[in-house]
Amino acid sequence: MIERHPSGGYILEELSVGMTAEKHVTVTEERIGQFADASDDFNPVHMDEAFASKTAYRGRIAHGLLSASFGSAVVGTILPGAGAIYLSQTLAFHRPVRIGDVVTARVTVSEIDAESARVTLRCAGYVGEDLIMDGEAVVRVPRRRRPAKD
Repeated sequence: MIERHPSGGYILEELSVGMTAEKHVTVTEERIGQFADASDDFNPVHMDEAFASKTAYRGRIAHGLLSASFGSAVVGTILPGAGAIYLSQTLAFHRPVRIGDVVTARVTVSEIDAESARVTLRCAGYVGEDLIMDGEAVVRVPRRRRPAKD
């Protein structure tokens, strides 16, 4: 498991297949509300316990893309980190996430294309040992660091 790079981000030449980073995030009522505000997704399965209790989920669940955004946080702040730009992302959701769950977002470098400066990442989310989502991201990574400004 790697940590944040001291500069804020890994450059292409510092990456290798198999590098892995993760982040643990607790899903809270506040996070769900903030995500609903930011996305304008007020589906009652996320916001209304009375409605959600009558669905197949038997209670409120978090937005799938809220959980996926935790993987984006890993990509943007740890691996590769600052300077990485998302080009594509696939996602498959396997289990619902509920208020109080701790989501572990894990990102692993699976392929590096040095010519195009593109890196393929395996992305997965877990609650405990249960896989809640997975997919693949392609990001563009800087080849060199910008000099520090005085």
